[in-house]
Amino acid sequence: MKNKTVAVIGAGNMGRALIGGWLKAGLVKAADIRASDAKPEALASLKKDFKVKTLEDNRAAVEGSSVVLLAVKPQNMAEVLAGLKGSVSSGQVVISIAAGVRIERIEQALGGEVPVVRVMPNTPALVGAGAMVYCAGRNVKPGHEKTVELLLGAVGAVWKADEEWMDAVTALSGSGPAYVFNLAENLASAGLELGLPAELAESLARQTVYGAGLLLKQSSESAAALREKVTSPGGTTAAALSVLAEAGVPGIFKRALSAACRRSRELS
Repeated sequence: MKNKTVAVIGAGNMGRALIGGWLKAGLVKAADIRASDAKPEALASLKKDFKVKTLEDNRAAVEGSSVVLLAVKPQNMAEVLAGLKGSVSSGQVVISIAAGVRIERIEQALGGEVPVVRVMPNTPALVGAGAMVYCAGRNVKPGHEKTVELLLGAVGAVWKADEEWMDAVTALSGSGPAYVFNLAENLASAGLELGLPAELAESLARQTVYGAGLLLKQSSESAAALREKVTSPGGTTAAALSVLAEAGVPGIFKRALSAACRRSRELS
């Protein structure tokens, strides 16, 4: 990605994860990244860790940048967009990772023919294992998409989707890590109640979730097929899974994701 400068508006976890991924992959040089944030301490930490240029003025960060990453919270997006109106042109591409904020809203707020890409990342991007889904606005060209896929691919796997799917994507992969963390939390808690030492229960839960996820990622078989391989008829796994089925866990997941999807639509 030669001769590309990137402005990162928002120095939170996801902004930091992306900057770190770009530098590690050699996609962008530290000297070509400008970061801005309302919190001076966040900027100080970013400058210390990554040696990028930091500013407290969003418009100054955006000026002359090829790519503008909006890594701000949805509730702060209106204020940020209002401050950037007139400073972003059709020669730049804007990437938004704010949940629920639709492309049309960003296009209207910025004005002109600005190319806008909406992205739903997730927190495993912090360790280079994110699930990154994007959709493109009406002004986005193939060259813009290539740039976006390169930048996102530095911190995980990338898919393109229609914007109408983004609320469901948010419910599944955007919020998904929390469901997995909750599973690990409950596994450890149940192990503790069965008499395991706390440290062992926690370690076993973490390694089990990690190992199962890695096997699922690397296997060509479906999750259902892998589950069946672990489940011997009349065995311990079958006994446990029968309890989960009786408790209605499949239906609980459907209701949980529906609630997250509904909330994403409300945010938009």
